[in-house]
Amino acid sequence: MTLLSDRPRPPVPRAAVAPAALSLSHRLATALGVGDAGLDELLGAEPVDRRDRFLTLLTIYDLQTAPLQRLAGAERHQWHPVVVDLKRRLERSWLDELEAVPVPVDLPDDAVAAMRSLAARDRLPTPYRWLAKDANWSEVVHFLALEGGPDGGFDDLVAQCQIGLSGSAKLELAQNYWDEMGNGTLARVHTVMHDDLVTAIDMPRIPREEQPVEALERVALGGLFATNRWLQPEMLGALGLLELQAGPRCRMVLQAFDRLGAPSGAYPFYVEHAEVDPRHGKDWLEKAIGPLSVELPTWAPRMVRGAWWRARTNAALFDHIHDRLTGASARGADAAAG
Repeated sequence: MTLLSDRPRPPVPRAAVAPAALSLSHRLATALGVGDAGLDELLGAEPVDRRDRFLTLLTIYDLQTAPLQRLAGAERHQWHPVVVDLKRRLERSWLDELEAVPVPVDLPDDAVAAMRSLAARDRLPTPYRWLAKDANWSEVVHFLALEGGPDGGFDDLVAQCQIGLSGSAKLELAQNYWDEMGNGTLARVHTVMHDDLVTAIDMPRIPREEQPVEALERVALGGLFATNRWLQPEMLGALGLLELQAGPRCRMVLQAFDRLGAPSGAYPFYVEHAEVDPRHGKDWLEKAIGPLSVELPTWAPRMVRGAWWRARTNAALFDHIHDRLTGASARGADAAAG
């Protein structure tokens, strides 16, 4: 009998990038260790490509959102003028890209209905159907490693998103956060459950430098929202869309687990989200998006816009993963046949 952990894994796709020493992200990481003198040399610097842009932004977002023990004192430079200038310029070019593709014109005018429509359009994308029906175990593990779970860092994003809210919206985000915290039970905290999943299926932790640019952009979207107070309406929409879509997608993961005989420790994280997230999505719409749309009408289209940005970055990542992994499977089959 072949143990799950012994089964071969397909290689993690790596994009062609410039030598690390020439990348802005590498130069920034080095400069943060040096201090003011090193950072001053980066004034006006530009990334070598989109991938380098997101790696650089993720390094900057770490200064404001990552655990302090990972930063080794670099957090003191989060408001250094050069870091602030880099962040502003790189985000502006990224926002130009996001805004270049407008929200679909056929969505309902009501924000709640519009978000429901967006969520329904791509609730079960092709990669999840493939995962449930056709992917082998190695492909499932690598898909989940790149996907990151339905809420990687979601608890901190919810905490950030509730700042300044009141009434029903404040209470809903508080309830959502408490659910993320396992309602006070450490073993049920969602990040702890994800750690248990990683252990159960021997999931690799893929370094950022080895992740596709689509994965980097999706993770960076959370940092963009969390570090720009003016994007709070967009953040509300993006997090709401995540909740609306996570439940059905988690059920596809569970189907893959059942089909392939996953270990018991793989189940709790995805069972939790398959059962709870549909309620979270419904409550997020009815108790946060809806009331805020009435109280602050100018926020309504912006919340929908944030959901649209999340939908697009999701689609780009899932299409990339599916193309690479199914392509790898096809090449393996051709090689075996030859």
